[in-house]
Amino acid sequence: MRHVRLSAGMALSAPPDSWWGLVLAGEVTLGAASASSLLAEGDAVLVDARVAYRVTASTEPSTLVVGDFRLAVPAHRLPSPLIVRGFGTRHDGVAALVGKCPLERMGRPSLFAASYGNLIGAAMTASWLEEQDRDTARPDEAVAAVVAAVTARPGEQWTVQGMARLVHLSRSALGERFRRALGRGPAEVLREVRMREARRLLDDPSRPVEYVAFAVGYGSAAAFSRAFSSHHGVAPQAWRDVSSTRDAQDGEDRPGRHGESGAEQEGRRDAVRVQECAS
Repeated sequence: MRHVRLSAGMALSAPPDSWWGLVLAGEVTLGAASASSLLAEGDAVLVDARVAYRVTASTEPSTLVVGDFRLAVPAHRLPSPLIVRGFGTRHDGVAALVGKCPLERMGRPSLFAASYGNLIGAAMTASWLEEQDRDTARPDEAVAAVVAAVTARPGEQWTVQGMARLVHLSRSALGERFRRALGRGPAEVLREVRMREARRLLDDPSRPVEYVAFAVGYGSAAAFSRAFSSHHGVAPQAWRDVSSTRDAQDGEDRPGRHGESGAEQEGRRDAVRVQECAS
């Protein structure tokens, strides 16, 4: 670990394949062929050998601490580069230590150097995990948009590719975001939305099963019956018969709270569930 002072426009020379840096003063630019990031005083970066990067001073003078991380083994697979904004404030003890006590005079790895590496690695990993948790807590707008669309139009001939196009994502990216946000893939959520709508429609005995099948996006009554039976354990007509008997026994069609019928209350509950999925 060493302190490096760069004049404006000067590049960091021969950084190791895997390294960590903290900007002590000034600003530097971390650049690659496709992107560049400006690092200000207090920002830290961790870079491994997966991609080649160039560090150039943007102001004069700029000072960094640069550490060799080739022997470090992080507990998590971290992105490269991993930039932590405000590292010097968030981990002021670590920043003070590396700022005042570099290891320039140590010519070979030691237990002391390993402790430095573990301390820095733990701080960088903790910051990254905090950002991951913050991102997870945010509603995923793409997932919400797809859920809203399939809920509004369950009878449309949806495919995962079509849902992905709706929000300008690839199939794999959409699948990953669904699993992260809802714990289920797009096809599973679509099936749940269709089955919920099917149950609602089956509550009306005047609607034939064939009508319900096409209304929820199935090309035939047979295909719908197979999907419904797989999901519920009974065929659509059997579900309707049991539901009708239960309603007669429990009086679910009597006016409910605020004068709603049982079917209206069920519809309202379904709308709340969909909204919860979307958020």
